[in-house]
Amino acid sequence: MMILGWKKRYKEILNEFKYAEKEDKESAIILNSILKKTNVNKKIINLIKGKTVLVIGSGPSLASAIPKLKNYKKIVKIAADSSIKPLVANGIIPDIIVTDLDGDVKTLEKIGKTKCVFVVHAHGDNIEKLEFVKKFKNCIGTTQSTPFDKIENYGGFTDGDRGVFLANHFQAKKIILMGMDFGDQIGKYSETKRSDRKRKLMKLKRGESLLKWLSSFTKAELFTTSKAIEGFKKISYKELDIIIT
Repeated sequence: MMILGWKKRYKEILNEFKYAEKEDKESAIILNSILKKTNVNKKIINLIKGKTVLVIGSGPSLASAIPKLKNYKKIVKIAADSSIKPLVANGIIPDIIVTDLDGDVKTLEKIGKTKCVFVVHAHGDNIEKLEFVKKFKNCIGTTQSTPFDKIENYGGFTDGDRGVFLANHFQAKKIILMGMDFGDQIGKYSETKRSDRKRKLMKLKRGESLLKWLSSFTKAELFTTSKAIEGFKKISYKELDIIIT
């Protein structure tokens, strides 16, 4: 099942970024053939349903968010893979990692056999990387196209906003963004090449628009400690302590 209205937004993404749906589907088929049948979905439900969830990105505000994240050991954390390297370096292991396998390979492999759940996204540009999922103990696959068999579609485009859509799908009570700054600045942890900057900013803009759309129908309470975003209540770290407790 896809979110009502997702097909329209997926077509917009294909047109804007000149992606080929055929290649997305090919990647999803390959990932599906690699993945094993598991009960990971049940594990995600137990982690998220009715809970407060932190979704972590690698924006400029991640540096200031890390000390706070260390205090929230029992709060469920969903992290975009570009944030994994600094998080793990600071002793923070997310419960769920949303990745298209572009993150730091050594770090991903280091925590691949932990209880952490990997939500691996298949698209036309990462086909050659998909074998890497064999290094993950707990793993499910996603696509932006039509879901099938072991491949899901929860919505979302970038790793960060896919994490928010994931939390929404599994009925989180509160979703709080940390280190997710949509705008004209790219965080140092994203390791975006200078030549890729324009495209990265386009992706961030698209991700932001999808979160604005999500805010119009989700039942979850939405907050952000990062850059203000329409549909999400902007809060301070002091307010965050109150919301979490």
